[in-house]
Amino acid sequence: MSIKSRFAPSPTGYLHIGGARTALFSWLYARKHGGTFVLRIEDTDLERSTPESVNAILEGMTWLGLEYDEGPFYQTHRFDRYKQVIQQLLDQGDAYFCYCSKDELEAMREEQMANKQKPRYDARCRGRTEPLEGVSPVIRFRNPTEGTVVVEDLIRGRVAFQNTELDDLIIARSDGTPTYNLTVVVDDADMGINYVIRGDDHLNNTPRQMNILKALGFEPPIYAHVPMILGGDGKRLSKRHGAVSVMQYRDEGYLPEAVLNYLVRLGWSHGDQELFSIDEMIELFQLENVNKAASTYNQDKLLWINHQYIMNSDPAHIAHHLSVHMGKLDIDPSVGPNIEEVIVAQREKAKTLVELADTCAFYYRDPSEYNAKTAKKAFVEAAIEPLTRARDGLLVLDDWRREPIHAVLEQVVTELEIGFGQIGMPVRLALTGGAPSPELDLTICLVGKDAATRRIDAAIEYIRSNS
Repeated sequence: MSIKSRFAPSPTGYLHIGGARTALFSWLYARKHGGTFVLRIEDTDLERSTPESVNAILEGMTWLGLEYDEGPFYQTHRFDRYKQVIQQLLDQGDAYFCYCSKDELEAMREEQMANKQKPRYDARCRGRTEPLEGVSPVIRFRNPTEGTVVVEDLIRGRVAFQNTELDDLIIARSDGTPTYNLTVVVDDADMGINYVIRGDDHLNNTPRQMNILKALGFEPPIYAHVPMILGGDGKRLSKRHGAVSVMQYRDEGYLPEAVLNYLVRLGWSHGDQELFSIDEMIELFQLENVNKAASTYNQDKLLWINHQYIMNSDPAHIAHHLSVHMGKLDIDPSVGPNIEEVIVAQREKAKTLVELADTCAFYYRDPSEYNAKTAKKAFVEAAIEPLTRARDGLLVLDDWRREPIHAVLEQVVTELEIGFGQIGMPVRLALTGGAPSPELDLTICLVGKDAATRRIDAAIEYIRSNS
């Protein structure tokens, strides 16, 4: 059997971290088994669904690299099909019109709660044969009143539901628009979805959906309900814990592979391994190894993983993602030193691409100011002669590599009989303004002859004007 899975978000907001993990698990399972991955936009909530949210979902999927084989399909394009199915259920006697008002339903709920009963629709319109004039009815599915629905869940195992516990859910609103539990059933059946991987907040919907599938003569898919993600306080993940848009992670300087690596480890493991390439995720991922318990979001762990990717990824790949952050600093990385060489020099201490862009900036523009504390120590009158000799030596240097540059600095130290710090500290401050930088000869080499000598001249002028 060819596996076909899907990700079916509602466009009522951004693609958040929980939705991205569900998409990743579905995508990995399809990829592992040579199957098909479908993207479906469940936009039947016309009041809350927005084009902006649709774009945010598509943008997030693209940034993460979760390419889909079919779709995106939009439920609002399939209303005629849903109406056909609803009419089929009515004709079969598996659905009926309900004329209960909101006040009537609220009174029913209050009475049940007063009697310490589970609030639920009591099916009072099941036997109604005549319409109620002046009322636009909803349509409810006639759920079986006997028997058991068994969900053989790939993560949670066998879960049984008594039909007596399931009420007659609404499948069409009073305006005729279909509801989630109807559309998801029709779509999964029509699209041939045979593996449904979704959050466990949908588990209680599953027996109802299985009953509708049975009424329509369809075989239910295989289900896997993924436990939710919790914040550090044990409560459901929210914005205050970091449950922000996937695209905000991009804006904050995370690499997409790092986010995927973090997400795959939220509830799944392969021994003690922490870092996985995409190919390793596909090869090793098993739904049966997803934890039954909820996972806890840990921002520090995400930062650690991101740092590992910055340290170990191909500099060209990092440069591709870094460019947008350099642009935000009004820096064109194509004008100046080789950005890949700069990345290798600077990435050790950067946990995010935002930090990396900040630490790379001095290579592409002269300092507008100097670190005051360092300047007080380094930019003293005695530093003028070492700086001048360093400038002169660098200016006539034809072989612009680290070794000859270092030899120029050592010659200044020897000629003036000073410690290396007496030349190193002021030169470094002149070039960087105080930003973190690697070995001095490498820093000078990457900054370039013109910029290095120009900046040293500016430092000398600064010392003279402040002496």
